[in-house]
Amino acid sequence: MHNPEPVYPFDTIMPESWWVMLNQFLTRVWPVPPALGIDQRIVNGYLYVSPTAITDEAVIEARVPQFLERAGYYYENWDEIYEHWIEKAEDCIRRLRAIEFDPLPEMEPMETVTSRRGTTSAWDLIARYDRLLENMHEMACYHFELHMLGYGALMTFSDFCKNAFPGIPDQTIAKMVGGVDILFFRPDDELRKLARLALELGVDDALVDNEDPQRALSAISDAPNGEQWLDAFEGAKEPWFWFSTGPGYCHQHRAWIDDLTVPFSAIRGYLEKLREGANIDRPLAEILSERERIVNEYSELLPTDNDRDAFRQVLDLARKVYPLVENHNFYVEHWHHSIFWNKVRDLGAVFEAFGYLTDSDDIFFLHRYEVHQALYDMLTGWATTNPARGGHWREEVEVRKQILDKLRSWAPPPALGKPPEAVTEAATVMLWGITTDMVEQWLGAQDGHGEDGPGRGELHGFAASPGVAEGLARVITSVDQLARVRSGEILVCPITAPSWAPVFSRIQGAVSDIGGIMSHAAIISREYGLPAVVGTGFGTKRILDGQRVRVDGNSGVVTVLDT
Repeated sequence: MHNPEPVYPFDTIMPESWWVMLNQFLTRVWPVPPALGIDQRIVNGYLYVSPTAITDEAVIEARVPQFLERAGYYYENWDEIYEHWIEKAEDCIRRLRAIEFDPLPEMEPMETVTSRRGTTSAWDLIARYDRLLENMHEMACYHFELHMLGYGALMTFSDFCKNAFPGIPDQTIAKMVGGVDILFFRPDDELRKLARLALELGVDDALVDNEDPQRALSAISDAPNGEQWLDAFEGAKEPWFWFSTGPGYCHQHRAWIDDLTVPFSAIRGYLEKLREGANIDRPLAEILSERERIVNEYSELLPTDNDRDAFRQVLDLARKVYPLVENHNFYVEHWHHSIFWNKVRDLGAVFEAFGYLTDSDDIFFLHRYEVHQALYDMLTGWATTNPARGGHWREEVEVRKQILDKLRSWAPPPALGKPPEAVTEAATVMLWGITTDMVEQWLGAQDGHGEDGPGRGELHGFAASPGVAEGLARVITSVDQLARVRSGEILVCPITAPSWAPVFSRIQGAVSDIGGIMSHAAIISREYGLPAVVGTGFGTKRILDGQRVRVDGNSGVVTVLDT
């Protein structure tokens, strides 16, 4: 889900960190009765995860009292704990932003002498790098402190509904919880505001006529009222443009603030709709009205007042935790991680300036532990004034670049090995869409059973958002291809990121390889009223770009209509 591409050596800090931080909460802090954490392996550069379930009923029962006591404390004090969580996350981000990596000086500045501090630029580099890694691991702890409890409450509500209302669709369950104005829609809302303001101030031509963001900004600065729009633009950037164009776990997915291509493309799209007189708002009021209608109708199906009270309790808890489940993404994977990757680049620039690396981004070809070694190599040369000895690092980077190119040419199957008897870990099911049935379906398709070949037949996944749509498929495998998406097309992709939300105002439907009922593709599609099928496993491999397809978000079936 988070790593659809080969993992760079430095980027392994992300899966290795959550391997510990996520699992410690599942097993050592709460512990969740039927789940024993999520294991992982890297195969040919690609990350595979494996949820570990407890099947011994006696062990599950023994864990229940501990879970109820510990998780119950958090659920009972959720609002207060969540408010404090935001303070912790923002403080962690502030301390991350304060970490600076300065080039090594030819001579230590006089201030080092007059301040009598006793430490130097060499010590600063080592200490700040250690602080950088420590900060990342700290945020990983915050990431999973509430996250897993949130998905646990959502899964409890889902299980209640499936027991009480046999045959209820997953998307209906999700609708009862959704419709909240969560944070990851806020950046897209800012783009809508900027589009409306551009039309109001008369600077819309500068945006529509210039696909290059820098040219657009230059044209706006020369236009009457342009300064007013630029002030609003600068105000929107912090923090809302710290929005990764990917899941946030990979350094190559830059944030909007680093590459304005995606947000400016979205603004142009909104301006075109506004010029046509179209409404560009999300249908939030309709979603909320539909949500309450569904809740009331299902509540009436329950036989007793006690059953209705129990239904309302699990629903209220699910709604209480839902904002955190989604909002934490902005604080962690987007705001924090985007800054983190840029800080690593800043350190890479120090290596580049000293001749140890050819480019600042080459640092991502070194594992974080190797960066410690490279730092000492560089600092030894600097301290002794001997010639830089970084040649072997540059050579190693070139070899690894060739390896990554080879790994990218492999088409990794979505699942490997023997499926577990039961998938019970909540995030694995709700977010990633990994269930035992789905994995068996994927494996069967790999063996040539159950799915047709490229460019034909049907694919099956989760019915994530209701409705049926037909259109031309636009197969997108990386964020830099988003500009190819045209109005009325069907988006077909491995996964989506929250920052792709503006694209959903143009498309008719969505299909993803990976994802569950609470994945970003599913949530965004429901909020925009678009049919969606997620977790198909093979959408980007079986559907050809430009083919006509039908997306049935009611049944979870995608049909190729032409070959």
